[in-house]
Amino acid sequence: MPDNTTHVKRDDRPEESRRVRLSQTFDEDAELYDQARPGYPPELYDDLAEFAGACPGSRVLEVGCGTGQATMPLAERGCRITAVEAGPSMAAVARRNLNGAAGVEIVTADFESWPLPEESFDVVFAATAFHWIDPAARMAKAAEALHPDGALAVVRTQHVRGGTEEFFVEVQRCYERFDPDTPPGLRPPEAADIDGSDHAQEVVQSGAFGPTVFRRYERDLTYTMSEYLRLLQTYSGHRALSETARNGLLRCIAGLIDGRYGGRVTKRYLIELAVSHRR
Repeated sequence: MPDNTTHVKRDDRPEESRRVRLSQTFDEDAELYDQARPGYPPELYDDLAEFAGACPGSRVLEVGCGTGQATMPLAERGCRITAVEAGPSMAAVARRNLNGAAGVEIVTADFESWPLPEESFDVVFAATAFHWIDPAARMAKAAEALHPDGALAVVRTQHVRGGTEEFFVEVQRCYERFDPDTPPGLRPPEAADIDGSDHAQEVVQSGAFGPTVFRRYERDLTYTMSEYLRLLQTYSGHRALSETARNGLLRCIAGLIDGRYGGRVTKRYLIELAVSHRR
């Protein structure tokens, strides 16, 4: 099977024609998303404090908070957070999860159309969500929300080579069988080959921010077969498949994990933090 990493798209580059539809799939099962999606490593929040100023008392505007996986750690560090989430079910779970957290407001709205408050923010933060915002509006609105020298902090995640490597080679047969859009021989890329220059270029083109500072974190997470299938069902591309194709894909993956990998697989993630300060 060919090692097709050259033309692999980033996990966070949705086709513009499908961006809105795919972004809406997360709200279909907010409880599953909350239970299955991993959070972020503690050192990311340390770097948010150091490089973006997300520290006690700072005003943070979180874009696309989901069910609050990143909101809670920021609240625990004393940030005052306004979190904007387009999905009503996701926002409801976030409110439940953040119930009792001081200085946190969850707003159900599209970031693009949400009217900014008069008081500006110290940080605009998006954790695995900025790519779902309209690219024609996201940089300008983030800049408008910030006070001078305030920081835009964007977190992106990517599945990279590592963990149970042979499983991710073999599982492509399942995807090629049930998802016709799967390129033949697709493999996770090496972490070192993941290019963040597209975000840095977008920042530069906006004319509103200074240079972008990047920090990267790698980690391996191990899943049982049932845990891994639940995780896959939170991914927009899997949810967008027809029910027949999705069920067939999940059965194929389950059989592979149980039949050849002892019921457990390990997935390696690359988490990237990009921080840019408003001019």
